Amino acid sequence: MRPSVQIKMRCAVFCALLAGIVFSAGMLRAQDLFVQNPGGKPEVLKNVGLDQKLNSQVPLDINFRDEHGGSVTFRQLLQNKPAILTLVYYKCPMLCTEVLNATLNSLKEVPLEIGKDFNVITVSIDPSEKPMLAEAKQIMYTGLYGRPGAVHGWHFLTGDEPQIRELAAAVGFRFVYDKDSSQFAHASGIMVLTPEGRVSRYFYGISYSPRDVRLGLVEASEGRIGSAVDAILLFCFHYDPQTGKYSVFITNFVRAAGVLTVLLIALTIMFFLRREKYSVAPASAHRRAL
Repeated sequence: MRPSVQIKMRCAVFCALLAGIVFSAGMLRAQDLFVQNPGGKPEVLKNVGLDQKLNSQVPLDINFRDEHGGSVTFRQLLQNKPAILTLVYYKCPMLCTEVLNATLNSLKEVPLEIGKDFNVITVSIDPSEKPMLAEAKQIMYTGLYGRPGAVHGWHFLTGDEPQIRELAAAVGFRFVYDKDSSQFAHASGIMVLTPEGRVSRYFYGISYSPRDVRLGLVEASEGRIGSAVDAILLFCFHYDPQTGKYSVFITNFVRAAGVLTVLLIALTIMFFLRREKYSVAPASAHRRAL
C-alpha cells in the first residue's frame, strides 16, 4: 500500500475515533441531565415551549428598538401587511441561527417578497443585546435574501425585559435563562401575524415548508396578497394546528369533484339538446319545401 494511502486511512480512522468520543461524551451529558430529573425532562426545560394562541393579539403599542436604536412599535412595523414573527437572541450559539437560517431558506423559495407583500419581525429575547448587534444581523440576512426592499421589511429588534415578556406571553413563547450555561432555553418555531397583529399560524421546528409559509401568509392577508393559484391551493389544503402544517383537505376535494361532476353532466345535456335542435331544424325545412 502506498504511503499516501496509508496516511489517509490513518486520518480517517483517527477522525472516526474522535467523532465517537465526542458523540459518547454528548450522550453521557444528556444522560446526566435526565438522571438528575427522573421525570425525563431537564428541570430547565420544564417552563420552555411554544403554546398555540391562535387569534391572540400581539401588543401593538409597546416600544422596542430597531436596528439603528430608534423606538418602534408593532403597529408601525406591520404596515397593513401580514408578517412573520421570530423570537430568538442574536448571540445564541446554535438553535436561533438554525431558526433564522431556516426562515431565510424558506422565504427565498416563496414568490412573495419581503417589504412588498409581507414583513418579517425578529425580536431578541435577551434584554442585554443592543441595536448594533441587531443591525449586523439585519445586514447579513437581508443580504443573503438578495431581493430589493428586504432591508425595509425585515426588522431586527431589541427591547427591555418587560416588553419582551409581554410579547412572548401574547404568542405563547415560553423561555427561561439558564444561569449555569449563561444561555436562554427556548423553543424553535415561527409565527405568522395578520396585518392587524393577530397570531394566524404557527410553524414548528427548524425547517419550514415554503408552500406552507406561502399559504400561511396568503391566508393571514385574507387574500390581499398571492395569486389565483394560491387561492386554489388554500381551498385544497387545510391548516392542522397540531402539526403546524398544511395538509390535503379531502372534504374540499370531494366537494370540488361533486361540483365538477354536476357541471360536466349539465354541459353534456346542453350539448345533446343543441345537437338535437339543429338536426331537427333542417328536416323541418326540407318537409316545408316539398
